Amino acid sequence: MSVDPRTGGMELVDPSYDLRVAWLDCRIEWGPGLHEDGFGLTADDDVDSARGFSDWIDRIRSDSDCTYRWIMEGGRILGGIALRDDRHDSVEALGHIGYGVRPSDRGRGIATWAVGEMLRVAAGLGLRRITAVCQVGNSASIRTVESVGGKRVYRTESVVLYSIPVLR
Repeated sequence: MSVDPRTGGMELVDPSYDLRVAWLDCRIEWGPGLHEDGFGLTADDDVDSARGFSDWIDRIRSDSDCTYRWIMEGGRILGGIALRDDRHDSVEALGHIGYGVRPSDRGRGIATWAVGEMLRVAAGLGLRRITAVCQVGNSASIRTVESVGGKRVYRTESVVLYSIPVLR
């Protein structure tokens, strides 16, 4: 049974140096080096060292074309979500929104809640519609996007592109 995260103390927070221990705990469960959507990690980021973590936080906080948030509940980081605006160089390939939830917290409706919250951010940025790109085999992500109003635009052998209306 899904838990409604809106009643469970869920919040979206700005990435912060102060949350390093909680973020590393999330990453350990996820598996370092694996695909961690929503965090803005690149192969060049050294998040294991304090200095590298600090540099990464500085980089994502200074990205004026993307809004990053971490999904938190009770001091634990449950995942990350990123909203790219139209100017971002990755929008065409990755869509406007990317997100991920740590393995032990999947299936609770967290991603749906977080995407809904980021749609409010998108409205504040003046976006009328955003896109999401899902891997064909990622049925959980496809359900998430469809549950927030996403309509399929096209499908290739590997990905499905969705368009999601931003309500004002």
